Amino acid sequence: MSLFKRDWTPIEAEEWTSHDLVASILSILTFFLATIGIAGALLLQTWGWVALVLSMVCMVLMFKIIDPKLRAISTDFEKKEAKYLAEIDRVTRWEAGDER
Repeated sequence: MSLFKRDWTPIEAEEWTSHDLVASILSILTFFLATIGIAGALLLQTWGWVALVLSMVCMVLMFKIIDPKLRAISTDFEKKEAKYLAEIDRVTRWEAGDER
């Protein structure tokens, strides 16, 4: 299975996969390298700038790996929310019509 899988169903996206594990590790690396990189860059050290660049690379990879799963879950949630709001609107209109 490709690490950069694009097409997820909402049910697949809800399950914990290796994509989540890799994204978690990249998240930790991003924050760690950014912290170290900022300290090094403030001290005008070359390794600080390298760490900042590496943290940006980790961030982009993390985004490319986990974003398709998050979009699939979000799209599914929006559909469920729209149905729920339509039902609430229908019930509210019925109750408002009943009071008059």
